[in-house]
Amino acid sequence: MAADMNSKKKKMNPILWFLFTIVVPFIAVMILALIILTVTGVDVAGWAKRTGSSIPVVSDVISADKEEGEQQKKATLQETIADKDSEINQLNQQVSSLESTIDEMEQEILKLEQNETTGDEMSSEHEGKETSQTDSIKTMASSFSDMDNEKAAQIFQSMEEDLVIAILEHLPDDARGEIFEAMEPDAAAEYTQQFVNQTE
Repeated sequence: MAADMNSKKKKMNPILWFLFTIVVPFIAVMILALIILTVTGVDVAGWAKRTGSSIPVVSDVISADKEEGEQQKKATLQETIADKDSEINQLNQQVSSLESTIDEMEQEILKLEQNETTGDEMSSEHEGKETSQTDSIKTMASSFSDMDNEKAAQIFQSMEEDLVIAILEHLPDDARGEIFEAMEPDAAAEYTQQFVNQTE
């Protein structure tokens, strides 16, 4: 039995001897050579593909891998293009939306400027009217101060109360008192009350 075991060991030893003395060192030398060539700048992968493409069975595998890689690149590029197209469409929509907002704001600015111009014109016209009305009232007040007191009292009693009060404000105190004296007592009392309320 021991003899059978020794014969099996002797048969196994040549295989192990071949593995450890030839195959393993060969693989180590090849790996070391590839590393050295790659470090020195030699395109080992390109050389292997070119050499492999001339070998019949290996060339089919390399061309199939190449086609798959190109198809994957093409699909990736098409997806990227589609994404960019959708992004461009979204940006164009945002631009058109912002342009319409800008147009609306410009129209609103024009309206506000027109309203401001119209408001300035109206206020200047209003100020002009007030000034001319005040001038007219002052002129009438000076006319009433020169007029006979009884005639002035009769005219006041037939005029609108607001206008009478406005004229009374511009009359001198003594002329105002003489006109009130010439009026009927009830009308004089009413105009006096309104005049006092207006000046408060």
